[in-house]
Amino acid sequence: MSDLQTEPKEELKESPERPMDAGSQALSEALKSSFGIVKFLLYGLLILFACSGFFQVGPNQQAVILRLGKPVGEGQAALKGSGVYASWPYPIDENIKVSVTGVQYASSTSGWYATTPAQEAAGTEPPPGGSLNPAQDGYVVTADGNIIHSRARVAFHVSDPIRFLFGFENAAKAITNAMDTALVYAAAHYNVDDILTRDIIGFREAVQRQFTALAQKQNLGITVEQCAVQSIPPRQQQVKDAFANVLKAEVTRSKVLNEAHSYENQVLSRANADAASRINQAESERVQRVNEVASRAEQFKALLPSYNANPKLFVQQRLTETLGRVFTNAQDKILVPEDADGSRFENRLMFNRELPKPKQEPAQ
Repeated sequence: MSDLQTEPKEELKESPERPMDAGSQALSEALKSSFGIVKFLLYGLLILFACSGFFQVGPNQQAVILRLGKPVGEGQAALKGSGVYASWPYPIDENIKVSVTGVQYASSTSGWYATTPAQEAAGTEPPPGGSLNPAQDGYVVTADGNIIHSRARVAFHVSDPIRFLFGFENAAKAITNAMDTALVYAAAHYNVDDILTRDIIGFREAVQRQFTALAQKQNLGITVEQCAVQSIPPRQQQVKDAFANVLKAEVTRSKVLNEAHSYENQVLSRANADAASRINQAESERVQRVNEVASRAEQFKALLPSYNANPKLFVQQRLTETLGRVFTNAQDKILVPEDADGSRFENRLMFNRELPKPKQEPAQ
């Protein structure tokens, strides 16, 4: 029995190995190649995963590295300027970039009627309806109790990235809420005519001032560049016609006032020119009269020593000079003699001067 049990074992040991068939050998080689490719891909993915932690910050940007949701560093030390940085790959680390010089925009439409960007781009508007629907259309109330549609768009840049990124759960929403508040506040302090026609620039500046004050008070981490405001009356036809009539009256009023101011300026210009001309003429006459009086005074002052030396001789000389000037063009001269005591003779003569005869033309 023992010999019979050992013989099969010896036969198994001495039996040769079966050769692998061609299909099995091809499958084995294919599996080896596939494992090599998979291994190569895994190494490549591992390298890419390790390199994904490198990031670059642009010259107009700042970045913050979040490690498991918390910033690495505190305050300004957490900010990364322009350059290349290394961090742990996501999801361990995450980098957030913020443009600190680029201009960003935010809009407030809480006071505007319901519309879509596609409708505005196409130039179409939804129908206004019979009356304003507060559930759909936004509006603001003016200081004199009127209702208008108004919206604002502000341009800003981030001045404090830490506060902008981590001070609020949604900084964009906080900025929009501040704009809504500023728009409603400014509208409540302006009359409807000032907002729509008379003081459009003043209303826009009031909205910007209020928004800037709120941004500083709430520490939004932004700096306001400029603000644009658009306001229109309600779109319902009856109210729209009433506002149109008021606007027409305002335009007519402005035209009449401008014409009155123009006429006023013309009249004032003519009056000023006339006054200046009369003043110049009076000044010229004054100078001429002063010069004439001064010349006569100088003449009398020069003759005064001669008169003081011999008054009678001075009078006789002046009389002779005067008579000489008078007699120069006189046709008849009559001399009345004097008595020895100086009294004159009374000598009366009557004569009629013969009229000159007309000239006779010589006979032909």
